[in-house]
Amino acid sequence: MPEATDSVDLTIDYSDIEAKYQIQYDDGFDNVLVVDGLPIIDESKLERLRAKITKEFSKKGMSVKQEDIYMPWDNTAGKSKGFMFVEFKNYEDAELALATMHNHPFDTKHTFKVNRFADIERYTELDETYVEPDIEEFTPREHLRAWLADPQGRDQYVTYRGDEVLINWHGKPSQCELAYKPDWKDFLYVAWSPLGTFVATLHRQGVRLWGGPSWKPQQRFAHPLVKLIDFSPCEQYLVTWSNEPIVVPDGAIQGPQYFSPDDEGNNIAVWDIKSGDLLRTFSTQNEGDSSSGKKQMQWPALKWSPDDKYVARIIPGQTISVHELPSMYLQGKKSLKIDGVVDFEWCPLGDKDKEEASASTKSTKKIRENMLVYWTPEVLNQPARVTLLSFPSRTILRQKNLFNVTECKLYWQNQGDFLCVKVDRHTKTKKSIFCNLEIFRMREKDFPVEVVELKDTVMDFSWEPKGERFAIVSSNDPNLGNPGSGVTIKTDVSFYQLDRGKNDFRLLRTLTSRTSNAIRWSPRGRHVVLATVGSSSKSELEFWDLDFNSDDVHRKEGQTDWGSGIQLLGAADHYGVTDVEWDPSGRYLATSASAWTHTLENGYAIWDFRGQELTKQIQDRFKQFIWRPRPPTLLSKEKQKQIRRNLKEYSRTFDEEDAAEESNVSAELTALRRRLVDEWNAWRSLRKKELGEDRLHRSEENHESLEEIEVWIDEVIEQTEEVLAN
Repeated sequence: MPEATDSVDLTIDYSDIEAKYQIQYDDGFDNVLVVDGLPIIDESKLERLRAKITKEFSKKGMSVKQEDIYMPWDNTAGKSKGFMFVEFKNYEDAELALATMHNHPFDTKHTFKVNRFADIERYTELDETYVEPDIEEFTPREHLRAWLADPQGRDQYVTYRGDEVLINWHGKPSQCELAYKPDWKDFLYVAWSPLGTFVATLHRQGVRLWGGPSWKPQQRFAHPLVKLIDFSPCEQYLVTWSNEPIVVPDGAIQGPQYFSPDDEGNNIAVWDIKSGDLLRTFSTQNEGDSSSGKKQMQWPALKWSPDDKYVARIIPGQTISVHELPSMYLQGKKSLKIDGVVDFEWCPLGDKDKEEASASTKSTKKIRENMLVYWTPEVLNQPARVTLLSFPSRTILRQKNLFNVTECKLYWQNQGDFLCVKVDRHTKTKKSIFCNLEIFRMREKDFPVEVVELKDTVMDFSWEPKGERFAIVSSNDPNLGNPGSGVTIKTDVSFYQLDRGKNDFRLLRTLTSRTSNAIRWSPRGRHVVLATVGSSSKSELEFWDLDFNSDDVHRKEGQTDWGSGIQLLGAADHYGVTDVEWDPSGRYLATSASAWTHTLENGYAIWDFRGQELTKQIQDRFKQFIWRPRPPTLLSKEKQKQIRRNLKEYSRTFDEEDAAEESNVSAELTALRRRLVDEWNAWRSLRKKELGEDRLHRSEENHESLEEIEVWIDEVIEQTEEVLAN
């Protein structure tokens, strides 16, 4: 029976079944990649290394198993050779891995270098016959900062009204004109980058960057339903946030510029602006927070060091995590564990620090490290504390204990010369609040601290840019904290300045009985605007000059009273003002009333530094007015001083241009008046001629209709009377 069965099976044709289920083997090596740049390890670390490699590939959306990896081994040394072969399912997966993982930082010391296995044979058997290559025609790229070369030195601003965005030039009245009218559609709002290189638009699909003279798209970032963005100070990186967690659907595009399954559930993303690559994602849901409890999110959620080397995020009450760029690895492989930490800020990079950094390239002088400041509240018997920390050495530079603290706010001067910690303190009964200003002098040895005690609540604090003065808005109004509808809070505005003679901050002047609640310093310092923002009943603007007598000889000799140079230049009003912003030159101020806040008399106005209104536009559905920022000057300190010394010579050219413009205006006005007079004289002569002809015509008509009439007149020449006798 077995033999009969075998003979029957031999007669059956299985060719159709074999053809249907035949496995096709790939004879090529297009699905194999060679990955170099691996750590050289011994056999004890092999399994751990393979597991980490598969994890790195999975983060980028690629499925690689450990059995797909082959590592050549040096049997003599007993260690790996520092590279591996990875086999993928097909050619497409290998190509994606090549594009994604090449130059991928594996750790702080190793970076993947990926090549096709097939390329090894291809490039080792090249024909060495020289063939002259075809020379491609050079096409220069647009300069992204071309607007800085404007002959008139004008600034730009963007306005957003309804669905329309306009980019305008601003200068003298004769120089104001439209620069570009884009056709951007379906976006949330617009924003300039910190140095003015890009303008960003937020769309449902993500963020788009525009720039250059033609305003072509420069980069895009795919973050659906993005709501907020934040640029790094040097414009190298971008942070995006959405209130909707990241979801990666099945079949979604994978690659360095897209989210992977590992990013699901997060809602903050960090991007590289030049390459468009996604660096890392985070979640705003901190550990230990309940999902039901709603807290106001602090923005920016990630804070950048001024040189773009680090970005840090805080988990309130627990840690500050500092990540290196562009790898986004934890600096030192660990976070700063600080019990109770509430907030922190990086120290800005001033002109002195930049000079030291440039000088250090020519010498061995050590430059100052990055610094950050954080504060912790009172816990049991431990006082509140403000701590200055250098980074990356993590050295504590200064600590200050504080007592009876309700809240602290950290304010850096833009050059990093001073730090003010505004401390809201309560009395022992906790029934009233008063304020202390703890001022750290950062350029002096051991960072001395000066305390300015205030009796009232401080509503706003602002340092003068590049200066040694600050201004505060304070109030003791009983309605403070619960103003109610239509109630305006009464405030006082005070100016303080560092007295070098006494080495402390002294009060310059206090302006009492104001309604101002916002302080806006000119970017150049000296001038300041006090504004009443967000009030339905008051909308006052006051333009002040703090060095009005700066050119006075007596002031130079130090014979004037302290604070006598403060002068009111002008006062104005902009109903419903919601935003107040100086232009980069410090010569003009823009105020706007946004439809995002209210719908009454929306629009914008532009003023000069003295408070004179230059233009005002009332526009329905007006939303945004933003000046285009300017990057720092490239001139050295010596060159700037030389220009100031020879300012009259440089200004002569501009005076001639102004005179020529005025003469052109006068000539145009004279020509206009002369033309109007000539037109009047011509019209008058024509009317005279027409009137004369009309009179002549009428006289002729009267002569033709003349009739001769004879009139007899009896005239009594003499009359006599005679008496006749009867």
